[in-house]
Amino acid sequence: MQSLNVEEEAIIAMLMMRATAIGEKNVKDALSFDTDDTVEFSLAPPLVYHGKDEAGLQAWFDTWDGPIGGDVQDAKLTIGTDVAFWTGLVNMTGTKTDGTTVDLWFRQTLGLVKRAGRWLVAHQHASVPFAMDGSGKALLDLRP
Repeated sequence: MQSLNVEEEAIIAMLMMRATAIGEKNVKDALSFDTDDTVEFSLAPPLVYHGKDEAGLQAWFDTWDGPIGGDVQDAKLTIGTDVAFWTGLVNMTGTKTDGTTVDLWFRQTLGLVKRAGRWLVAHQHASVPFAMDGSGKALLDLRP
């Protein structure tokens, strides 16, 4: 059995390659790190996506002018034999094609599985808090 240190390194390397592919808006590479039956709870509607959505991801990438930047804080990785999960606060930055500047912090959880010796994302959940004052307003200006 491999040590958790080796597994941790493999997962972190995979997540870094996935983040690079997203930042470069490379749909094929970005989705290569997801299972075919991945489930996603995204910031954008609908409530849930099932499977890889190449057209949807490309359409989202097309709304960005230039690369999508990012940073992570408070990352935590918990690893089992063939299941792991990652949590962290993610900062997404960049410029949209309409000129809008994006600087958004959100919460993310990734559920990972090891299949045929390779770690892949089987579930992803991104969220932002909302105001508890009855308005239901998303709180997009929070910072860690």
